[in-house]
Amino acid sequence: MRWLVFLGFCELLLLAMSLALATYIRYAYNPDELAEFTVHLPQRSLVFAIIIMVGMMALGQYQAHIRMTRFGLVARQFVAFVLGGVLLVIGYYIVPQAYVGRGVLAIALALGFILVLGLRMAFLQLVEVEALKRRVLILGAGNRAAQIHNQMRRRTDRRGFCVVGYVPRANETVAVPEHHLIHTDIPLHLFVQREQIDEVVVGVDDRRGHLPMDDLLECRQMGITITDLTSFFERESGRLQLTILDPSWLVFSGGFNATPLRQLSKRCFDLGAATLLLLLCWPLMLLEMLAIRIESGAGQPILYRQERVGAHGRTFLLLKFRSMRTDAERDGVARWAAKNDDRVTRVGRISRKLRIDELPQLWNVLKGDMSIVGPRPERPQFVADLASQIRYYSLRHCLKPGLAGWAQLSYPYGATVEEAAEKLKYDLFYVKNHNLMLDLLILIQTVEVVLFGRGAR
Repeated sequence: MRWLVFLGFCELLLLAMSLALATYIRYAYNPDELAEFTVHLPQRSLVFAIIIMVGMMALGQYQAHIRMTRFGLVARQFVAFVLGGVLLVIGYYIVPQAYVGRGVLAIALALGFILVLGLRMAFLQLVEVEALKRRVLILGAGNRAAQIHNQMRRRTDRRGFCVVGYVPRANETVAVPEHHLIHTDIPLHLFVQREQIDEVVVGVDDRRGHLPMDDLLECRQMGITITDLTSFFERESGRLQLTILDPSWLVFSGGFNATPLRQLSKRCFDLGAATLLLLLCWPLMLLEMLAIRIESGAGQPILYRQERVGAHGRTFLLLKFRSMRTDAERDGVARWAAKNDDRVTRVGRISRKLRIDELPQLWNVLKGDMSIVGPRPERPQFVADLASQIRYYSLRHCLKPGLAGWAQLSYPYGATVEEAAEKLKYDLFYVKNHNLMLDLLILIQTVEVVLFGRGAR
């Protein structure tokens, strides 16, 4: 996370510098206009930089766990700058005093794009340098420790750290390949000092009587970070690994902020965001209603009401624009939406792709049944089935379900028990770590989901 903050600060400076340079380039031969437009140049440069960075956030450019090719990086950044440019034009229309001129804006966007792209390319090369990564030693080589080897083997999964090796413990069934094991006769704290280890991750299968507590205490006194395996997964992958999760860790690890202040801030955020989205999207909602009426004809329902499970297991009626035929479940059996589902109407196929069908849920948010950000609301039939097969599934209901969510950003649509279990890892991460800033980032990055149509069915 620290390298992302550093990257963001550098990009803020580059973007601000881009507008300043663009102003001097555009008015280089016109001293009078140059003097006029440089009066409030620092403030204008800062506004330009912040708006473009909001566009980049919306396209997921500041996700710690994002995985993409170099072409994907260029494409996302291009769309982010287009989005930022549109926001700036709207801002200049609302506040004419901030206007910088079309020529300056075009030059600044081009300069900013080139400078930020160059910085990102160089930075990605830099974070891949092994010498600059945190050196991590895994204490344990059994089934728990092997989760790191099995689940985090891609280069992008280990962007900020490198695993030096795995230290097997006595009476532990080794599940890690032999060439990754470390056998040493010297005490752990001396080995850590010699190999310049930055962090020790405790991942033994059975802690009772199998932890070298004296050595770990020595490591702590030397400034070495000691981390539990579950916490390591949570921090590095943005999800909770269900296979190594135990109730005691959930109880003692912190998070699950449900204080009155947090509940008040979340409700205020929900009301403000829902009202703003309704004001912005009502023309789109009217067009959707008209399209459904034209396709389905008079007498056919425009809205669709469906029972969903909310906070603490209470059910509520969720509102959506109807995107399937009225006889989609004529036999009364609840079904997951499938890819290229033939029950979806022509209008529904477009509205589901762009998430327009979910806009009526803003009314559920205003009523208090849902939040803007939270786990996806599921049907009672699915919840009962999944809760009986997936451990900790009911934990996702300690918060109100959301219109957007961390799992929706991080994982595609889940239509099987296995996919639901994968999404639960991200839902539990959000439930445990939710705060106002995370809600805001998720809401902004949901723009990316809509633009690229990820996860829609």
